[in-house]
Amino acid sequence: MSVTAEDTGGARGAARRLTGPGGPLAAARTPRGAAGMALWAVMALFVVLMLLVIVRLPWAGDLGMHAATVERLRHRLTDPGNPLVDENTPSPYYSPWTVFLGVIARLTGLSVWVVLRIGALISLTLLVTGVWRYVRALTAHRLAPPLALLCVVLLWGTEVFNWSGFLGLNSLALTIAYPSVFALGLVFHFWALATRALKGEPAGWTVFLGLGALWAVILLSHQFTGVVATLGALATVIGARAGRRTWLRLGAGILLGVAILALWPYYDFFALFQVSGLEAIHRPLYEHLFTRFCLVLVGVAALALRARRDLRDPLVVFFLLGVLMFAAGGLTGHYSWGRALPAVLIPAQLAAAVEVAGAARGTLRTAGAWVLAAALAIGAWTQVQTVGYVVGRSALPAAVAAKYRTPWVGYHWITPWVRYGDVVMVPMYPARQIPAYGAYTVAPGYPDFFLPDEAKREAAVRTYFAKGSSRSARLGVLRSYGVRWVVQRPKDGGLPSGDGALKRVASGPGGQVLYRVVR
Repeated sequence: MSVTAEDTGGARGAARRLTGPGGPLAAARTPRGAAGMALWAVMALFVVLMLLVIVRLPWAGDLGMHAATVERLRHRLTDPGNPLVDENTPSPYYSPWTVFLGVIARLTGLSVWVVLRIGALISLTLLVTGVWRYVRALTAHRLAPPLALLCVVLLWGTEVFNWSGFLGLNSLALTIAYPSVFALGLVFHFWALATRALKGEPAGWTVFLGLGALWAVILLSHQFTGVVATLGALATVIGARAGRRTWLRLGAGILLGVAILALWPYYDFFALFQVSGLEAIHRPLYEHLFTRFCLVLVGVAALALRARRDLRDPLVVFFLLGVLMFAAGGLTGHYSWGRALPAVLIPAQLAAAVEVAGAARGTLRTAGAWVLAAALAIGAWTQVQTVGYVVGRSALPAAVAAKYRTPWVGYHWITPWVRYGDVVMVPMYPARQIPAYGAYTVAPGYPDFFLPDEAKREAAVRTYFAKGSSRSARLGVLRSYGVRWVVQRPKDGGLPSGDGALKRVASGPGGQVLYRVVR
């Protein structure tokens, strides 16, 4: 087949369109285009890593509480009772999100662990798309959303910090199935919708009522994240310089949100304002601030640039509101207010991404890009042990394995004998896991402010395991709480293995033994 001059001219024209100024291949050949491709590749690696983490679902912290909550809802959707002990009390863990997961478990018959993985996949999707939508509401630059996502998970510090409601890579891997991640994913969508609704002509009543309903769902699902959502929304309103019509519609949305909070049937949301005893638990939030969050200073510098252009910039106002609340908590001893710390971190992390992605070409843009790239690399190395939740400790290099936190083993080994609703006597840490399999424990493994006899139950567990307790006192505890099983190690104390009230049934990891209580 012959090739004509017209053919070769057309081919040259097509090549010029591809490689010439503005062509897609030209963008790929420029340093900026190469950096963009690398950015997209790293973001894809993050998503793949999180998907593999969801498959493994490492267990640490509060996962047992959330599994127990879904398990109770599977069995009694409208009246689940306490998720941890055999009492009919409300619980703030019965949120719109966990009720949704309970419905899935009830309708499908899937195990609670499969349902939690489904929930984690939904939460990850909400988080990625939420960050994307919110950043696109702030800037039209196409590289800002993937860069923002990486900043949110990597721009932290040189010391790993794990806490529910905090989106560092390692923390996210351990909490991916928690309600806090679901709530944070919704929060980014909430801010994106609020930002767009307040731009130009105000949106209609339906949009603002939807915002109010979404705000209530976030608050009910994870109260601390709800505070962060509220501060971000307030910053958006301040930055938008809302007019009278907007305030009326905002007021209607707020009233609807408050009504939903008041009518939620599973627990009294407003009773949470009377809860005390949270300060000691949250005091660590005010420790090691520099090593945990020093990389965020890159974002603080970006916020300073935005503040020079507009003091009412939403990210700047959001950051200042977060700093004010966090500082007030530390100064007054209300350390639980430290859970508002994401309101300090998130705007700084997003500002770093938006400023670098949108900066004009030149020395300043290049310097900013290199500084941010270095900070992200340090953050990635700090949290590289997260890979261990996918491949296991044995596959990690020694330097990484030394930083790896081994997940909990769990109590699948007791399930052939212990049935749903059975009461098990255990020390504190097994009490944080065993309810996930449907059993109850004598005392809750987590603070429960809606359980009136929590202190009495904890004292009963101490009595059973205390070295000086008499046999009659221990048997009295077992009878008082209808205990059918005991899980203990020889060093835990309790009734000795040869006691006639116990029958050895099975052995588990770490020298644990499952005993049946002989009545």
